[in-house]
Amino acid sequence: MLNKKENNIDDNKEILLFKKISDLDKYNFYEYLSVMLDSWVWVIEALESVQDKIENIYFKQRINQLLVFINSWDPLSKAMKKDPDTFWVHEVSIIEAWETTWTLDKALADLASNIKNIYELKKKIKSSLTYPAIIFLFLFVAVAIILMYVIPNLQPLFSGFWVELPFATKALIATSNFFVNNFLLIIFFILSIFIWLLIYKNTDSWKENIDNFILNTPLIGDVYKNYILSNISLTMWNLVWAWVPTIKMLKLVWKSSWSYVYNELFLLIAKKVELWEKIVDSISEVDIDKFYFPTSFVQLMSVWERTANLEVISFKIHNQYKREVEYSLINLTKWIEPIAVLFASIFVLWFAFAIFWAIMKLTTSIN
Repeated sequence: MLNKKENNIDDNKEILLFKKISDLDKYNFYEYLSVMLDSWVWVIEALESVQDKIENIYFKQRINQLLVFINSWDPLSKAMKKDPDTFWVHEVSIIEAWETTWTLDKALADLASNIKNIYELKKKIKSSLTYPAIIFLFLFVAVAIILMYVIPNLQPLFSGFWVELPFATKALIATSNFFVNNFLLIIFFILSIFIWLLIYKNTDSWKENIDNFILNTPLIGDVYKNYILSNISLTMWNLVWAWVPTIKMLKLVWKSSWSYVYNELFLLIAKKVELWEKIVDSISEVDIDKFYFPTSFVQLMSVWERTANLEVISFKIHNQYKREVEYSLINLTKWIEPIAVLFASIFVLWFAFAIFWAIMKLTTSIN
């Protein structure tokens, strides 16, 4: 049965274009698997059943690879560890911890809940940013149409008279001529930047620069930072609930953020904690200005160190910063429309002033 499935999946390898596993795929995987194991189904049978339910062909291949390892007597965590591109380190650690207590179904249920929360938060952010993106897209298209088509059709009106045109009109015509005459060059330049970004995006310098750029961008930076802290605290809760040691937890928790900057910060914090420093003191030392870890985050962590109740505190931090994401999104969308209107107004005023001032000069010269 396994060989037949393996052959069917291998036949589909050639048609795969995008090898991507979404958060929703992961959620369904852990949720299905948790329900099956809770019903006392063997791991291999559960994985085969889950494999039939998953629609993502690439994910089916990865699950099939898990079955190969498990059929070779590997436990689930060890099999997952052999596929780090699919299963993140903190996921494997949680499963590995719960395997020893024979409560794997609970670990899978917690992971499913964790990924569902992150997926819903990410979905909320995307839906909130869709409206601003559409506004700026239409604004860009409108400006492009004016520069590429409207201004060139108005130029013959001005060229037929020996009149010194206003500077605003000259600047508008020059801008239009530049876009019309160098359209292919501009497209090539944009494509070159896009290709360069695709090549450069996997380097550490790119990850660090783009992280710092987003974190320091007004409005957007607040959304991004709150989103990272929300995910970090939720993963922290999962790891603590699975009895993962504190230092190991600190080294794993950054994976939930996918942030290069926070990765480096947590590695520094973990090294300081290894030297018997308190977590709160370590956070304060690596983030003196409290930019990456706000005062509220540090205060809640301080409560944990006094009460030794990180499980409850980390979940409270997650809920707090989940709400902060929503507030910062509301604040972002509230400012986007006035900013878009401001840019549109500046261009419209420039266009109107340049055209009407030129027409007034032509009228005056004719009279």
